[in-house]
Amino acid sequence: ELFSEMGVFSDEECDARQRVMYENYSTTLAIEVQTLVAMVETGILPVCAEDLAKYTAAPSLKGEREETYISIKTETDKLKKLFASRPHDLAAEAFYLCDSVKPQMEVVRSLVDEAEGLLAKGLYPYPTYEELIYSHHS
Repeated sequence: ELFSEMGVFSDEECDARQRVMYENYSTTLAIEVQTLVAMVETGILPVCAEDLAKYTAAPSLKGEREETYISIKTETDKLKKLFASRPHDLAAEAFYLCDSVKPQMEVVRSLVDEAEGLLAKGLYPYPTYEELIYSHHS
């Protein structure tokens, strides 16, 4: 409203600008969801399974690993279902992604961060924050 009231944009230009912003947001978030799911399914879950297998001889030492790793799979599946259920109206999709999908991405990310702390050094398939920050010092 501000842009049209001040004569900066016509109503049509404001509508077009809004559509472009919704589309950009939805496209960006879609890429982020698909990337997160791919990283979890092809990188995180396989090393979690590998890590868990090491504890078959001493199950009392596995601690919270199994629960955390299963939660990653469960919450990633939930994310995939939420993403697949998104509406296809531009505005509705953008708000749905923001209100429903993005919080679920945070749940998955939090669990993956937890798993990172449980995995043996060198097993985590992606650079850690520490490695990224200090890689230029070596």
